[in-house]
Amino acid sequence: MTRRLFLRASAAAPLVKLRAAPAPPNFVLILADDLGWSDTTPYGADLHETPNLERLAREGVRFTRAYAASPVCSPTRASIQTGKYPARLRITIWREAALRPPTRRRVITPPVEANLPHREVTIAEVLRQAGYFTIHIGKWHLGDAEHYPETQGYDVNTGGTVWGAPATYFWPYRGPFGQEGEYRYVPGLHGGRPGEYLTDRLTEEAIKMIDAAGGRPFFLNLCYHTVHTPIEGKPGLVERYNARLAPGLHHQNATYAAMVHSLDENVGRLLKHLDARGLAANTVVIFTSDNGGYINEYRGRRVTDNYPLRSGKGSLYEGGIRVPLIVRAPGGAAGRASHEPVCSIDFYPTMLELAGLTGDARHNAEVDGVSFASLLRQPEGRLARDELYFHYPHYYATTTPVSAILRREGARQWKLLQYFEDRSL
Repeated sequence: MTRRLFLRASAAAPLVKLRAAPAPPNFVLILADDLGWSDTTPYGADLHETPNLERLAREGVRFTRAYAASPVCSPTRASIQTGKYPARLRITIWREAALRPPTRRRVITPPVEANLPHREVTIAEVLRQAGYFTIHIGKWHLGDAEHYPETQGYDVNTGGTVWGAPATYFWPYRGPFGQEGEYRYVPGLHGGRPGEYLTDRLTEEAIKMIDAAGGRPFFLNLCYHTVHTPIEGKPGLVERYNARLAPGLHHQNATYAAMVHSLDENVGRLLKHLDARGLAANTVVIFTSDNGGYINEYRGRRVTDNYPLRSGKGSLYEGGIRVPLIVRAPGGAAGRASHEPVCSIDFYPTMLELAGLTGDARHNAEVDGVSFASLLRQPEGRLARDELYFHYPHYYATTTPVSAILRREGARQWKLLQYFEDRSL
């Protein structure tokens, strides 16, 4: 072809605009500790005020049947990191309990892993390999120092240790805790000041790390210790909720209400910072809890009420495993609710799909979760799954060893629990 013919043909050809590939989404996973299904106003709280979570629900999808993979903390956290059921990981109880010798009870509890094994490919490892800046802030509770977040794919670890709860929510966040006199601490929080509140400080650290990403896509695994014991709120907020207590309310603990209030305030701080930095439109925000609300007493007062759900933390009844879940995603539905059962094992494949990643093939072969990314676009949809399984072969204040299956048959939902002590159903 001559140069003249080439230019003529080129002029006649339709113009095609070259578009930059869409930027990988950022992820902010906010995990509360022991927050019950009905502890926030999007889920019917009658004492607590959570306007920022209401905002998140207006801008995203609220899941009414979201489940933690376990009724206690560490197993659920392991399921989020790996996409696997706690039973597959052999992490079915928290580390301190895993290291204690078996008690003489009717059912011998099984041996369990005290640390999240390095052979597991965590969501942070997959995202970091894809160029993400990976940040862990707050509670870890998945092993000793050789298994801390920085060994599991996280570029940054602030606060993540072997401990499951702080000695206190007020600076310097350390001291003896519990019958064993353990010296609990939250590392990496230098330069504190008297009166500083842990939930506020963790948010400050998270905001610093979002800014430190420097334009890279980031994954923020923000694991607040709140609302786990010790039940401690800011004095002004405690007074505020004491004045609001009234007969007939399901929630009757003003100090706990103050903790929920601070949690919500800090969710709001994060949302505002994403707005201010121009990051909100390309950031997936996930808010959830690691298990149901703690219904036992703390210092003589019942902590919370999971009404209308039965029981609470430690139990495989709904109050122990059904949790709040709100997800705001770029291009996703807003102000909608999904009634499809989803579980913490599903975060791993969902995040991979939203990031356009496949992950590790060998690890994926054992992933139990399924992606619910489709529900973020069409909340009325259904997943290609009819069962969820739960296994808690341990004793707790609300239960004896038990397993459960949640099954769907057509439009009907069934749930079966089997207790191992007496084989009752």
